[in-house]
Amino acid sequence: MQKVVLKIDGMTCSACSNGLEKYLNKQDGIAFASVNLVMATAQVEYDETKVDRKMLDTFVKKAGFKSLGEYTGKEEENSHKKDKILFIIFGVLAVILLYISMGHMIGLPIFEFLNMHENPINYAVVLFILTIAFLVYGFDIIKSGFKNLIHKAPNMDTLVAIGVLSSFLYSTYSMIMIIRGDNSFVHELYFESSAIVIFFIKLGRYLDGVSKDKTKEAIQKLVQITPSKAIVKIDGVEKEVTIDEIKKGDTVVSHAGDRISVDGKIISGKAHLDESFLTGESKPASKKVGDKVIAGSINYDGYLEYEAEKIGRDSTISQIVKLVVEASNTKAPIARVADKVSGYFVPIVILIAIVSFIFYLILGSDIGEALTTFVTILVVACPCALGLATPLAIVVSEGKCAKSGILVKKSEILENAKNIDTIVFDKTGTLTYGKLKISEVLNYSSNLNEEEILRIAGSIEARSTHPIAKAFEEYLKEYKLGKYNIEEFKNLSGLGITGKVEGKEYLLGNYKILEHFNIEDENIDKYKKEEQELAKKGNSIIYVVEENKVIALIGVNDLVRENAKDVIKKLNENNIETIMLTGDNLETAKLIAKEIGISKVIADVVPEEKTNTIRNLKKQGKKVLMCGDGINDSPALATADIGVSVNSGTDIAMDSSDVILMKNDLSKILDLITISKKTIRNIKQNLFWAFFYNSLMIPIAIGILKPIGISINPMIAGLAMTLSSLTVILNALRLR
Repeated sequence: MQKVVLKIDGMTCSACSNGLEKYLNKQDGIAFASVNLVMATAQVEYDETKVDRKMLDTFVKKAGFKSLGEYTGKEEENSHKKDKILFIIFGVLAVILLYISMGHMIGLPIFEFLNMHENPINYAVVLFILTIAFLVYGFDIIKSGFKNLIHKAPNMDTLVAIGVLSSFLYSTYSMIMIIRGDNSFVHELYFESSAIVIFFIKLGRYLDGVSKDKTKEAIQKLVQITPSKAIVKIDGVEKEVTIDEIKKGDTVVSHAGDRISVDGKIISGKAHLDESFLTGESKPASKKVGDKVIAGSINYDGYLEYEAEKIGRDSTISQIVKLVVEASNTKAPIARVADKVSGYFVPIVILIAIVSFIFYLILGSDIGEALTTFVTILVVACPCALGLATPLAIVVSEGKCAKSGILVKKSEILENAKNIDTIVFDKTGTLTYGKLKISEVLNYSSNLNEEEILRIAGSIEARSTHPIAKAFEEYLKEYKLGKYNIEEFKNLSGLGITGKVEGKEYLLGNYKILEHFNIEDENIDKYKKEEQELAKKGNSIIYVVEENKVIALIGVNDLVRENAKDVIKKLNENNIETIMLTGDNLETAKLIAKEIGISKVIADVVPEEKTNTIRNLKKQGKKVLMCGDGINDSPALATADIGVSVNSGTDIAMDSSDVILMKNDLSKILDLITISKKTIRNIKQNLFWAFFYNSLMIPIAIGILKPIGISINPMIAGLAMTLSSLTVILNALRLR
C-alpha cells in the first residue's frame, strides 16, 4: 500500500469535500481516502498494483475537482493578489449594477438612457450584460455546482448555481418579452439578484481563503525554516550548492549565523545551536563532535562540519510537516457528524425550495415572487459555515500543538484528550531522564574483580537499546575499557539480555530473569535482601549471572525529570489519576513515585503485563493515556486510548504512539488536554452558530415572517451567508 497527500483545487464547502471523499473511497484500488477542506488536501492510501498516481489525478478530475499534485508544504504562498484585483473590479461593477437597478427606489438621479420606464430595453440589456460578466466571474461556482449534481453529491455550489441560473434565465425571458414590446415585464427582472449573490459568495471565498492561509502558518513556518542553499566540503574545498544537491554522507559546513541545512552528525568543531523552533527551549544547546544537528537550527557562535544523514523527505522537519498534514487529513468523530449532516442538508434544502416555489404559485403569487423565494432559500441555506465549523478549528489547533512541540498524528486525539481521566507513566526515560549511572556493585565472584565484571556486563549491554545500556557505555568510556566480542546475544523483553563472552554464558536482568532460567542459588535470600537495600537508595538493580551462578548485583541510578513533580501535582489537582508502570523493581519504583507524588505503582512487569494493565484500566471504563519511551512500551502505547512518546524515545515507541513530545517536556501533556478542551468547546460553538443560522434564516427565506413585515431577498441572503461564515472563521481563529 502507498500513501499520498494530494493538493486539491476547487473545493468550497463540506459537501464538496464529502463528495470527493465518497467518490474516491468507491474506486477499486483505493483502500482509504480522507479529504480536508481547510488544507485543501486529500490523503489517499492505495494499492499500487491497481492504481497509480496518474489515475488518482483522473479520479479527482472526474469528481469535479483538480489535483495539483503531491502536497509538500512548499507551495507558494497564495497572496490572493489576483483575487483581490478581481474583487475590486467587480465591487465597482456591483455598485453600478445596484445603482442602475435600485437607485430610483431611494430617489437617486437616473440617466435618461437607462430609465426603466422611458427606455426599458436599454435598462434590461445593460443589466443583462453586467450580469453576464458576473456569471463569468462566478463560472467556477456554477461549473462545480452542476458537476456535483451530476455525481449525485450536491453541494453548496449546487444551491448557488441552481438559484442564480433560475433567476438569470427567468430575467432573460423577461428581457426578451420587453424587446418584443411587453413593457410590463420590466418589473420581472432579477438580474441584480444573480449578480450580487455571486459577488457575495466570492467575497466570502476571498475572506475564507485569507483566513485558511492563516491556519497554515505553523506548517509554512516549519517548511521555510530550512535554508534553500548550503555549503559542502569536497576534497577540502567549500562549495555552495542547493539543498536538493546534498547527498547522504556529504560533509556540510556551517559558520556562525548560518542555519543548519540538513539533519546530520557533527564530525568537527563545536557550537551553540538554537533549536527552539522544534523543542520550544529558548536556551541554545551546546553541540560537539558526535552530536546530532537538525535542519533549521541556528548556529550561534561556532564553526561546524557535519555529515549529512537525513535529507529531503527523511529530514526531521519534513517528517513533522508530514505528521501535521496527515493529522489534519484525519477526521475527528465530531467532524464526521457535521459531514453527515451536510450530506443530507443540501438535497433537503433543494426540496424545500422547490416545494416553496410550487406552494407560492398554488396560493396565486406571481412567478416572480415564487422565483425570488426559491432563489433566496437556496442561497441563504448554503452550508458554508457548517462545513468550516470543525476542520478550521482542528487545523488551527494542530498548528498550535506543532508550535508548542506537541506532534499530534490523528485529529481525533484533539477530541479524545479532553476525556482522559487516567495517565500511566513509564519510569525510566519518561519520568526520569534515562541518563543512568552505575552507583554501586556488589561482587559475589571468587575470581573476577569489580572492573572485570563491569567490562563483561558493559560489553553485553552495548548490544542493547535499553537506557540502562548507556550507563555501562559511559563507564567503559570513562575508564577506557575495551569491549569483549559477544556471541549469541539475545534480548529478552521485560527480563534482560544474554550473551556469551569467551565461551561463558552470562545473563543480565532483573530478578525475573532468574525465575525464567530456573537459576537456583543457595544465597538467593541474601541477594534479595541486598537488592532491597540498593533499591531503597533509588537504584535499579541488575543481576549478573555467569554459568547459572549469580556473581554480582549492580545498582544503577537515574535522575527524575525536573518538572515531573509539578506535572503530577497539576494532574492530581485536575482529578486525573496518575500511575507508574515499570519493569523495574518495586522498591526503586516506590521511592521515585513518592518523590514526585504518584501514589499508585505497578512494578516488575514485562511488556505483555504492561499491555494487560492498560486493557484492564480501559475495561474499568477509564480513558487512559500512556506515556513511555522504550521498545517495551510500544504495545502499551498502541493499546492506550492515547499513546504519548517522548522524543528521546526509540523509533518504534514513537511509531506506536499517537502523540510525540518534541521537547521531552511532560508538562506538554497538560497543554494537550487544555488545547483539546478549548478545541472541542470552539467546535461546538461553531456548530451551534452554523445550525442556529440555518434554523433561523430558512423559515425567514420561506416567508413565514412576511405577515409582520420581515422578509429577505437573494442579495440579503448572500450577505447573510457570508457573515455566518465569517462568524465561524473568526471564532475558530480565537484558538490561535
